[in-house]
Amino acid sequence: MALLCCAPAWSAPGTVTAQSRTVTRDLTAYAEVVPIAQARLQSAQTGRIAGLNIDPGQHVTAGASLGTLQGPEIRALREQRRTAVAAARAKLGAARHTLAITQKKRAAHLSTRQDLYNAQAAVAQAKAQLSAAKSALQAVKKNAVLRAPATGTVTAVAVANGQRVATGQTVLTVQPTHGLWLKATYYGARAAAVHVGMHGQFMPADGGKPIPVRVARVLAVAGSGGGRPVGLRSRAKNNRWISGEAGTVVLQGARQTGVMVPTRALILYQGHWWVLVKTAKGTKRQRVTRGSSRGNDTLISHGLSAGTSVVVDHAYLTFHRHFSQHYQKPG
Repeated sequence: MALLCCAPAWSAPGTVTAQSRTVTRDLTAYAEVVPIAQARLQSAQTGRIAGLNIDPGQHVTAGASLGTLQGPEIRALREQRRTAVAAARAKLGAARHTLAITQKKRAAHLSTRQDLYNAQAAVAQAKAQLSAAKSALQAVKKNAVLRAPATGTVTAVAVANGQRVATGQTVLTVQPTHGLWLKATYYGARAAAVHVGMHGQFMPADGGKPIPVRVARVLAVAGSGGGRPVGLRSRAKNNRWISGEAGTVVLQGARQTGVMVPTRALILYQGHWWVLVKTAKGTKRQRVTRGSSRGNDTLISHGLSAGTSVVVDHAYLTFHRHFSQHYQKPG
């Protein structure tokens, strides 16, 4: 079978002069506004839920009463704490009475100084025990009231009225109003280039106004797929993140210096980048190291000098023209 090859017609290849440039490498990634951490309301003691009339999506204020814990466990614990307070109060009364008697005996030289010290220590100990018992009683009363752990939006309600809960069981979850940040994941060399303090912009997917951001944390643990999660905060005053908002974040990386040429002048051949340069002796191939791109132009970091004439028009065809010239029909 014969192979027919017709060389395309074109005018003499056009050239441009490589220009020296210093550009900032942009590090681009998908980003989404997510909670830094969820605030969970957990039951401080065993009891039954009562008066909990909260739905997901409802806004709550930190410390606001959302419901109570009731039931026999709560009543028994409260009675136990009251009994402990009464016992501690009686013990303090007895210690004070003993101290008064000891002081009189001491005045009459009927007791020793050590007896007086012991009586005073017993009063101090009884006072401490009474204070602890009162605090324990107040804790029971306080823990029986379910209060919002943070100001924000309720994202999940895990229990219902009448349900028995154990100590430490989650009642509901709140997404704090001021507990959101922008999370992005970078991969490969870009991940290694990201560091805390870098500035950039977040472009919302809905076309909203770009938001200036700053890298607040580069997480040490790699995410799924080998990516490295990055947490960013807004640099704009009074900016309020919206959970779930997504878009693109562009960080300003390190500056690169080189020469700028049109991207269409670059040819990828055998895993390396090349350009064709015009010299006094004609056109020759030049291997280069490609940097970042800006619009229709690309920065060449190594292999090309400013002022060099680079072939742009039909560069790819000119580069590979020798293949057709050296083609031999199979025998």
